[in-house]
Amino acid sequence: MATLIIGLGNPGGEYAHTRHNCGWMVLDELEGRGRFARARREGPAKVRAGTVDGFDVVLARPTTFMNLSGRAGVHLVRVLGVPTSDVVVVHDDVDLPFGRLRLRRGGSAGGNRGVRSLIESWQTPDFIRVRVGIGRPAPGEDTVDHVLDPFTLEERQQLPAILGRAADAVACIVREGLERAMNEYNRTLPSGPDAPEAPSPGD
Repeated sequence: MATLIIGLGNPGGEYAHTRHNCGWMVLDELEGRGRFARARREGPAKVRAGTVDGFDVVLARPTTFMNLSGRAGVHLVRVLGVPTSDVVVVHDDVDLPFGRLRLRRGGSAGGNRGVRSLIESWQTPDFIRVRVGIGRPAPGEDTVDHVLDPFTLEERQQLPAILGRAADAVACIVREGLERAMNEYNRTLPSGPDAPEAPSPGD
């Protein structure tokens, strides 16, 4: 059975390069590495079937706005016959420093409305998350404005490496399973002076 990978984001060109569309950007990176069929409409989502590292995957982008992502989630697991517990969801996270990855199964929505919509629609939090840190808003900045703003110039310079590493993490989940990927990508961080601080063992 193919692994269903859902990238969260908002449709429309005005949102394409915003922080909230990290999930779609990671799918772009995966598409550039594998072999994929043409995109097709599948209910309230656009999907591309293909392979990553020789493993069958379906990449899905909900075509609703973020807070209605659950509509696509429900449709996709029903049509593809995939248990929600096997679905990989890639999304931005303001509670993680910029560039930090955190892989996990289950947990709360953490303020992400797309994740909340999936939990409510599937009636379970039991699915795999690949959280891509975008950092907290600056003092006085509204969180909604922060997630819907484009990345800064400095962030854009670091973004290719971060998205590449997130795609590596997704590929590792598909290839070797969540536990192996967690051990690798929850601890290993990009090198360089701007790399975020490593998490503590209990983080």
